[in-house]
Amino acid sequence: MLAPERRRYVLQELSVRETVRVSEVAQALNVSEMTVRRDIEALDGEGVLRKVHGGATRLRGTQEAEPGFSVNLGRQRQAKLAIGRAARELLRPGATIAISAGTTTYCLAGLLAGLEGLTVVTNSLTGADVARRSTGGEATVILTGGERTPSEALVGPVATAAIRSLHVDVCFLGVHGIHPDGGLSTPNLAEADTNAALAESADRLVVLADHTKFGIRALAPIVPLAAVDTLITDAGIPDEVRSRYAELGVNLLVASETGEPA
Repeated sequence: MLAPERRRYVLQELSVRETVRVSEVAQALNVSEMTVRRDIEALDGEGVLRKVHGGATRLRGTQEAEPGFSVNLGRQRQAKLAIGRAARELLRPGATIAISAGTTTYCLAGLLAGLEGLTVVTNSLTGADVARRSTGGEATVILTGGERTPSEALVGPVATAAIRSLHVDVCFLGVHGIHPDGGLSTPNLAEADTNAALAESADRLVVLADHTKFGIRALAPIVPLAAVDTLITDAGIPDEVRSRYAELGVNLLVASETGEPA
């Protein structure tokens, strides 16, 4: 198991309980306790948990187990940009689209220049701002209301009700985890409901996820894999994982560093 997957497991566990023990994580993941300690030290350095003797504790409540926007934006940066460029190729002028909160979708929102008559629905504070700036203020940007999360998303009943009143051509959805059995998921219960509403509002669902999101099954499911029309990831995805999702019938596009599908 790769380091990003191990660390996401730790954060997932902290989303449902106050503390995790090094010994328990090591046993669950079949790795050494030293490896787990290094992972916890790295996450403590990123400010997303607190290292304690024998394990780690979450900071303040469940949502703190979900890293903040600025922390996530720097992770897999080149991969996210490549995915954003590949997603941009699916768009045409005059489209009505939804863009969920998240750092990979944020990269797409910054690449919308040249698409005239675009309407963007989003529950992302940062995404709404960059979409407006990238289009020179020409796009119609609709920002839902709702409760703000550490990832700069607007979630909860207000956001979900607003989204369910709308219809879009395509939804570009960022996710915390993708699993063959669990589908798409997130550690934030309210965000799961809001993202499900975004997915259901669209004629077509396109998921943007770098390779570290695969194999992760977080607390709250969003939609099953069968609901996904296209899944765009980066070249870091292992061949065996790519083959597995192809066997499941997922339309998987792998973006190169230039954003072209491989």
